[in-house]
Amino acid sequence: MIKIEKLIHDYIQRDDEGNAAGTFRAIDGVDLDVRPGQFIAVLGHNGSGKSTLAKHLNALLFPTEGTVWVDGMDTKDEKNLWEVRREAGMVFQNPDNQIIAQVVEEDVGFGPENIGVPTEEIWQRVEESLKAVGMWAHRKKSPNRLSGGQKQRVSIAGVIAMQPKCIVLDEPTAMLDPNGRKEVIKAAMQLNRTKGITIILITHYMEEAINADKIFVMDRGKIAMQGTPREIFSQVERMRELQLDVPQVTLLAYELRKKGLDIPVSILTKEELADALLGQLPEEDGETAGEHDAAVQSEEKEAPHGTQG
Repeated sequence: MIKIEKLIHDYIQRDDEGNAAGTFRAIDGVDLDVRPGQFIAVLGHNGSGKSTLAKHLNALLFPTEGTVWVDGMDTKDEKNLWEVRREAGMVFQNPDNQIIAQVVEEDVGFGPENIGVPTEEIWQRVEESLKAVGMWAHRKKSPNRLSGGQKQRVSIAGVIAMQPKCIVLDEPTAMLDPNGRKEVIKAAMQLNRTKGITIILITHYMEEAINADKIFVMDRGKIAMQGTPREIFSQVERMRELQLDVPQVTLLAYELRKKGLDIPVSILTKEELADALLGQLPEEDGETAGEHDAAVQSEEKEAPHGTQG
């Protein structure tokens, strides 16, 4: 779906009078491959180059050197420009910058209308897109009456209505509260799993990346690490060197392991940590702690009413 070879991007730096005064290298020799249907997360501290990379994926920026292909199309070739942007939709940080209509369903239909989709098909796409992100019930509302998370889901619906093969989300939850972040990530994951849309998520929230198929970590314009979430987040010290955190539950497991508990280094969820901790409990009279708890629960269920506890 996405293939990048030796990508370099230089920004021109200008003086107070607007004259070129040098260049700043934001992307420095990046190679990257994304297969159709993958859920990819790109992590990195501020200034690492991840948002610049995102803008190359639907031809908002063009390579200084190297090549970016989207579904086989070279983004530098002008004749591919609009088709690239249809294949790789973009969702930005601030939904207010992407929503332009006064009614939700009209906003979602704006993109298809702009590219000449027949009216009947537009409304079919609007319905399918809003249902896909759980916003169909709000179709008649003004976007101004929606929460941040709901607005961002409307933005995603507007991109889905263009029927892209890939959606690039450039820090889509940066301006949202925790509930809004969960709504948006849940919607993105559902699109990936049910419709097979390739998702590329640019984020600095580590918890949003734990369900990705693969993670790329950027630093100083380069790919510093790549691997599965377990492979990446198990390297706590390396992530710290890159000025990044790991999910809180992974960090807790790491600290407990340092204290001597025999816990895996690749814990990603609270449930995994709970199971690992239960495995540390001593056996009681020949039975494991888990077996003991199960026996107690069974006795409580069989006890006559009013005698428990």
